Amino acid sequence: MPFFQSDDQLQSQGQSILEEVWTKFPWLAQNQLAMTWLVYDPPFITNTGGSISPQEFWQYPVRGYSYRGVECIYPASVVKLFYLVAAHEWLETGMMQPSAELERAMQDMIIDSSNDGTGLVVDMLTGTTSGPELPPEPFKTWQHQRNIVNRYFQSLGWPELGTINANQKTWGDGPYGREQAFVGETRANRNRLTTEATARLLHSIVGGVSVSAVRSQAMLDLMLRDLNPDVLAADPENQVTGFIGGGVPLDTKVWSKAGWTSTVRHDAAYIELPHRSPYLLVVFTESKQASDNEDVIPFISAKVAEVVPNHPG
Repeated sequence: MPFFQSDDQLQSQGQSILEEVWTKFPWLAQNQLAMTWLVYDPPFITNTGGSISPQEFWQYPVRGYSYRGVECIYPASVVKLFYLVAAHEWLETGMMQPSAELERAMQDMIIDSSNDGTGLVVDMLTGTTSGPELPPEPFKTWQHQRNIVNRYFQSLGWPELGTINANQKTWGDGPYGREQAFVGETRANRNRLTTEATARLLHSIVGGVSVSAVRSQAMLDLMLRDLNPDVLAADPENQVTGFIGGGVPLDTKVWSKAGWTSTVRHDAAYIELPHRSPYLLVVFTESKQASDNEDVIPFISAKVAEVVPNHPG
């Protein structure tokens, strides 16, 4: 059973938005886009500061629309959200001890999408380090340790997580040594996510039920984006321009994590528009042209924002 309910109205609106996308961007193939969109109707169960128990939260019906939402796609830096949740789980259960360096790495991983910060987080989560190639037996142990994050997410029992892979560091120039051997010459073991898996993880964070209410809030705090044009202009690597936050009005609140390489451009965001129902949007786009194009994801974001229901709050 999916964690959201397919909805006729959202289905119609979602299909209509995608038709507009392909009309405006005819170079984007239909299999180069995946999208999952959830709308939260009153009473709102998101951003409550953890006032709803996990049992209660997961029983609330959520309307959603998904297009190719179960397709496995290389997630780029969106996988950092999964490492963030795992790090908080390890800290909560005492599997990892808090430290100033870990805190700095987690912040940089999400706020600035630092690959170097992510590398430290992955090392601490798994008890492994990068380096030269290893002999077969030590390498087997190393690989088992590196899959601990995957084992954690499988243990949650969410069907959306059944096909994902979160065991690789994120790179600038790419892996070397044991990391290259681990990902494989054909990259068969590279990270992979679906928009539905990403949406469910983000849904749990904004619902205050990821690890704990306090830790969910700490994760959200790192994801809050500043839409001020001056702030964005000063940071060309910001995760708003060319992404979901680039398609909403300036008085919107956006919590997000983007991913971008030479072949993909992705974003996952939770949005609160004034006087509208809150919603969650995950968009993955693939191809060199999609990577270079800063208009596709903001276009989708703007179209979604136009049709989100009003509420008098």
